[in-house]
Amino acid sequence: MAKAKTAAPSFRCTDCGWTTAKWVGRCGECQAWGTVEQAGAAKAGVTAAGPVTEAARPIGSVAIEAARSRPTGVGEFDRALGGGLVQGAVILLAGEPGVGKSTLLLDVTARWAHEAGRALYITGEESAAQVRLRAERTGAVADHLYLAAETDLSAVLGHIEEVQPSLVVLDSVQTVSSPAVDGAAGGVTQVREVAASLIRVAKDRGVATILVGHVTKDGSIAGPRVLEHLVDVVLHFEGDRHSRLRLVRTVKNRFGPADEVGCFDLTDTGISSLADPTGLFLSRHSTPVPGTCITVTLEGRRPLLGEVQALVATSALATPRRANSGLDSSRVAMVLAVLERRGQVRLSNSDVYTSTVGGAKLSEPSADLALLLAVASATSGTPLPPGLTALGEVGLAGEIRRVSGLSQRLAEAGRMGFTTALVPADPGPLPDGIRVVEVADVGQALAAAGRNAGLAADSPQHS
Repeated sequence: MAKAKTAAPSFRCTDCGWTTAKWVGRCGECQAWGTVEQAGAAKAGVTAAGPVTEAARPIGSVAIEAARSRPTGVGEFDRALGGGLVQGAVILLAGEPGVGKSTLLLDVTARWAHEAGRALYITGEESAAQVRLRAERTGAVADHLYLAAETDLSAVLGHIEEVQPSLVVLDSVQTVSSPAVDGAAGGVTQVREVAASLIRVAKDRGVATILVGHVTKDGSIAGPRVLEHLVDVVLHFEGDRHSRLRLVRTVKNRFGPADEVGCFDLTDTGISSLADPTGLFLSRHSTPVPGTCITVTLEGRRPLLGEVQALVATSALATPRRANSGLDSSRVAMVLAVLERRGQVRLSNSDVYTSTVGGAKLSEPSADLALLLAVASATSGTPLPPGLTALGEVGLAGEIRRVSGLSQRLAEAGRMGFTTALVPADPGPLPDGIRVVEVADVGQALAAAGRNAGLAADSPQHS
């Protein structure tokens, strides 16, 4: 008799759905590691129609009150969320270890407990006593703030059932596991199961839920990619360990804009919102100093002033050194090459050091012109005129290109007391209160910024 053939096992990527006949450590489609798992043989069948949870209605008759946001009391956090928390929304907050995620969320839950209702803070990384000590130090103790230390999913759901909160914070989703699912805590299967269970409870009960997530070495959120698709809002908490400034950047938001940024000041006594953080990115000099130039960058939709500093020194090495902090290395190298070739500023025998102030990161092309002028000022030893700011992208042909949001940037510079701005030609609508000088190329920019020559006479001016 012929032997019955058994179906060969198949393996499937939990992120993108790629299938293979044998197990591999890395997905052949999305190149993710550790996401390929064995899947059962596909079963042919037809799904019959079943009962619906709620009858379909015309879109105009659907109530929108359930999607309205409620402020948490932390202004910059509400700004990043698009106004506040929505009941039933699930937010994923990710960031580097020690950046201040727990401190921020403890402050959010305490303010929510004071003003909105019960809040439940569940920690899986610390003991309840450790969290209480931090709350005492930062002033985040409230009568309606409940605290639990759990790593079991069923216990977490039990706490939600018992406390009946309107806000739940789980710190973090990678530390909680379910005994009904195979794998260790933090694995792809466990993270997916924990997140799915909490999302289901949040939607059924209308509970705003914040999940804290870990990040990988390259800064992306750890765990399955489907986690970011399931939640309503994805936030990244960023900051340099050596700086007090912290940024909450919105990556995804189903209830508001996805390009907002909230600014915070992290100190030993807690974390506070920074409604106007521009002063952190500028240095104070009693007299003008060569090698500094001010620009305006856009963080999301928020304009922030930033200072670019440069130092040029004679090199004793065969290959001069190039070092920078807070700037994109490839753009710095390109601007230096354009300045030497198109601007006739000799840098081949000099070490060039460039940096930003206050831990700011200026990666957009709008900072090119400020960098070019700072290096030129450092080379000649002549400081730029006080009250000057520069905005523009530098091209390889030496041209100065337009940047987005120019009117918004100039309005912020004028508000901070700057009187003159170097901008690309044909800038479009301009705000009042600041003098604008158009420069078409590197030569015009260097001439217009010269302190002794003043503003170039052949450059078009507006006031």
